[in-house]
Amino acid sequence: MRRFAGLIPIAVAALLLESCGGGRPIQYYTLELPAAPAPPTGTYPVTLLVGRIGAPESLQDDPIVYRSGPNEIGTYQYHYWDEPPVRMIRVMLIRTLRASRKFESVSQLGSQATGDFVLQGRLDDFEEVDSTDSMAALVNMEFELFDRKARRTVWNHSYSRSEPVQGKKIADVVAALNRNLMQGLTEVESSLDAYFSANPPPKS
Repeated sequence: MRRFAGLIPIAVAALLLESCGGGRPIQYYTLELPAAPAPPTGTYPVTLLVGRIGAPESLQDDPIVYRSGPNEIGTYQYHYWDEPPVRMIRVMLIRTLRASRKFESVSQLGSQATGDFVLQGRLDDFEEVDSTDSMAALVNMEFELFDRKARRTVWNHSYSRSEPVQGKKIADVVAALNRNLMQGLTEVESSLDAYFSANPPPKS
């Protein structure tokens, strides 16, 4: 007991020194939003509500995630997202769908807007993946469209892709994740366009 009692003041002093400005500053990163959309042309008489995007706990928090093996996931101590990935991705999805100008309106579920269809999904991977000789930015997500009148799921789309990271900095990883995500959301918009083109809803 005496040996450990002597260590306590040393540990407290170390903590005080670390809290007095000796640590590295935290850096924050965000994703680039699509350009502000023009007024919709309403190709389809559809009102979309974007609902919940589920994700593992690691993607519902702010630290940037990395994967160093098939079963090993970690987070960076000093590199954080400005907002949790699931929030940023929902905003980007809404912005992408509005920018397509294909729908009468696109809103977030839970707002006062009413809608014909609810679009929801899940983000399974949004992280840096390390190997012995390279780094990649992995995005793995899926979405489904629920028809409120028919009370059933009428469309779904999955996206999984690794984007090479051009560089070795965290900012390079963020840029690769941004490019990969935008390609995935563009695919979602195109797939929805194809669905409604093949299944045109009646005009109200």
